[in-house]
Amino acid sequence: MSTVVTTEAPPMRYPKLAQPWIALFLAILAELGIALFVLSVVSVPLIAVWVGIPLLLVVVPAARWFANCHRTILAGFLGERIPRPYKKPPMPGMLMRLRTILTDPQTWRDIIWLLVNAVLGFTLCLLSAVLFLATLFYLVYPLLVGVTPEGVFTEPFGGLLTVNFWTSFLLMPVALIAFLIWQAAGERLLKANAFLARSLLGPTESAKLAMRVRELAESRAETVDTQAAELRRIERDLHDGAQARLAALSMNLGMAEEMVARDPAQAAALLTEARQSASTALSELRDLVRGIHPPVLADRGLDGAVRALAMSCPFKVDVTYDVPGRPPAPVESAAYFAVAECLANAVKYSAATTAWIQITHEDEKLHMIVGDDGIGGAVVRPGGGLYGIERRLAAFDGTLTVVSPSAGPTTVIMELPCESSSLKTTPSSGTA
Repeated sequence: MSTVVTTEAPPMRYPKLAQPWIALFLAILAELGIALFVLSVVSVPLIAVWVGIPLLLVVVPAARWFANCHRTILAGFLGERIPRPYKKPPMPGMLMRLRTILTDPQTWRDIIWLLVNAVLGFTLCLLSAVLFLATLFYLVYPLLVGVTPEGVFTEPFGGLLTVNFWTSFLLMPVALIAFLIWQAAGERLLKANAFLARSLLGPTESAKLAMRVRELAESRAETVDTQAAELRRIERDLHDGAQARLAALSMNLGMAEEMVARDPAQAAALLTEARQSASTALSELRDLVRGIHPPVLADRGLDGAVRALAMSCPFKVDVTYDVPGRPPAPVESAAYFAVAECLANAVKYSAATTAWIQITHEDEKLHMIVGDDGIGGAVVRPGGGLYGIERRLAAFDGTLTVVSPSAGPTTVIMELPCESSSLKTTPSSGTA
């Protein structure tokens, strides 16, 4: 499972009554795509006379924009986004850009999709729309047939349909039949078109594998960098904090040792200062250890540690925990720090009055949802807290989704792979 970072909710499925009009719109777009297909095919042989180079540099981006529009629209029928598996932007230069375009397999798959969409996509969308429009037509048609003052029946379509006022009502069962067919098959036809488009516009298995390898390489490199930065932070905290205080403690004890005989009062003051320094150094060491692996997490498990976090917040935090047993220590630690960072962000930036935490285990994954009723507007940016959570989860092949509209509320959805066999039932995994 790849890492997902987004500030938008997953695509919402379209309402039933909106689907026929979307289908009609897609059918019109499908035929407009023929022009892009023809231009793309014609541009390739024209490269030999150099005319095709600027033509391709214009037509291919237009075709990609056209395909991306369909990826966005069709995601509402699939319930999931269709990735855009294009190669990274090429180096500057027209020839390098053209080379990248021509060597990108997705360029040719887009061109094939333009033709397939113009035939099969058009047929599927138009059929779905026509079924609904036929229902409307046969329902409204009897109301359009009227009687003139002379008692002659009128027909609204210039006599093309020789049906009078009373016999027009016999067509209403046709509307019912069309509606039942549309109700049963209309959405399925659109889903079939969406699956067809995803098969050509989405990444191939080899592309998925290449993207996965690239993501793992980036995740591993960032994890190593994060670990190195964490070690430097620990070293700096030890050097500037506990180590400095222990050095001062050693000096105070040495001075007190020299003054015990000639100035007992001064020696006692130095010993008091040394005791205070030792207490402060011990507190700093405890804070440092807590930042590495909180004792409450080791003693009481993820449930107890998260509830302790909730109790320390300045506002009410509802905790729902339903995990059978205890996750492995690395997963447990990653989940704890991810939840802790989400709560810290809510306290600092959201102006929230309540928050909620839900942790469950399903489908071999640990699901964590942290939400608040604050002002929203949370985004993932490099160096920010959410970015740190994303990188922490990426080390475990986890996912992060942030849904935070500008008016709030904010919901952070996190998942970590966690097999059932790795869960351990221990006394420390009980409710705090």
